[in-house]
Amino acid sequence: MMARTARRAKDVDAYIAMAPREVRPKLRQVRAAIRAVAPDAVESISYGMPGYDKGRVAWFGFMGRHIGLYIRPPVIAEHLKELGAYETTKSAVRFRPDRKIPVALIKRLVRARIRRNPTSYR
Repeated sequence: MMARTARRAKDVDAYIAMAPREVRPKLRQVRAAIRAVAPDAVESISYGMPGYDKGRVAWFGFMGRHIGLYIRPPVIAEHLKELGAYETTKSAVRFRPDRKIPVALIKRLVRARIRRNPTSYR
């Protein structure tokens, strides 16, 4: 399972390389979407998954049956209408790996997170 092996990933490239081959392109898309909106955020492995810090911007990970995007509240709650096609929690959106990754939606969510914490992201 990815969660156990992810703890051993030294960086995001290694994390993605440990994912199943068919999931890797999807993880790269999520990574690229976050980096496009938050290019100055520091990329690292945090909580056993890729994280972007400059005011705790976002995290993502492959959890076996889904790819999770994790953003601090209340961003998910503020975008529930747009997220109706996805399983959500207070701080997560789950994307099925067998479906198209909604890159534009990910970018909107990350932008919303940055707007909530503008002093950290400068």
